[in-house]
Amino acid sequence: MDTGTTSTAPWTLRPARPEDVEAIAELRAVVMRPDLERLGRYDEHRVRQRLRDGYAPEHTTVVLAYGEFAGCVTLRPVEGGLWLENFYLSPALHGRGIGTAVLRTLLARADRDGATVRLDVLRGSAARALYERHGFTEERQDPVDVFMVRTPVS
Repeated sequence: MDTGTTSTAPWTLRPARPEDVEAIAELRAVVMRPDLERLGRYDEHRVRQRLRDGYAPEHTTVVLAYGEFAGCVTLRPVEGGLWLENFYLSPALHGRGIGTAVLRTLLARADRDGATVRLDVLRGSAARALYERHGFTEERQDPVDVFMVRTPVS
């Protein structure tokens, strides 16, 4: 388990459990709603069901802040590296450095393993800037998503 303290909040990571799925699905709906609505793609049921359908607790980490559920991230092995997905943090904690600290922790592991990390982010999402600050570059776009890649840093 990784632990850290940002400038304003102590946080820890723990492995996800199957029973975390509903809390994660609900957080996904809250976090993604503004961007999905902006893109005309928000569906109250689908936003949660897509998470449930692809939930992989064995590759997911839960973020705790002050000992409480605060977010999650999945880092799934794929051909040619890792796929980062479902990186959600409670909006009440945005801007406190927790997301940055969690991402740094995960990318440090990927770098140690020599793994390329890929992800997709909704077009126009503020999260894209976070990924770019950590070395991700655009590979391609479609009408909804921007696909990004980060090669290992030695």
